[in-house]
Amino acid sequence: MKAIVEVGGKQYFVRKDSVLYVEKMDAKENSVVELDKVLMCNGISGRPYLPNVKVKARVKKHGKQRKITIFKYKPKKKYRRKQGHRQPYTMLVVEEIEVK
Repeated sequence: MKAIVEVGGKQYFVRKDSVLYVEKMDAKENSVVELDKVLMCNGISGRPYLPNVKVKARVKKHGKQRKITIFKYKPKKKYRRKQGHRQPYTMLVVEEIEVK
């Protein structure tokens, strides 16, 4: 079984035992999260969501991604700005896709 799920404003293609890195969620580690915004399941699409389909996923861990560097400058004007950022994420493991 396969599905397309919307989490945090982004869409993800999921199957059983697939791993997702989504934006940080307010859920404890090893807890089960129910994703109910399912856009498509086995070729059947919703308008915009399918009402009878839910995806259950377990929160594996929370963390931060690699650091990205933002560097701005204007040539010949002595203007330079350097800034770094690490985006927090939540790692989910899909346990089952439930169709009622």
